[in-house]
Amino acid sequence: MATGWAGDGAVQEQIDATVKDAIDRARSRLGTGPGREDCEECGARIPEARRKAVPGVRLCVTCQAARDEEESGHAGYNRRGSKDSQLR
Repeated sequence: MATGWAGDGAVQEQIDATVKDAIDRARSRLGTGPGREDCEECGARIPEARRKAVPGVRLCVTCQAARDEEESGHAGYNRRGSKDSQLR
């Protein structure tokens, strides 16, 4: 049952598009190639096991964890909206 101007399945299409965009964004950040032997931020040696496990690795575990922590605050869109926007 459609409501308003949205067609049947419009909500699911929007969800699917959001998921596809997130997957594409994550894939674009994946490295390729042999990777670095030393971390490009701190210069620490990157263990061979990490270089084999993560193609194109550029950062040591410590620097990668710090970068992941910084980027976790940018999760995308808040689909539920804030309480203030619902009250207006």
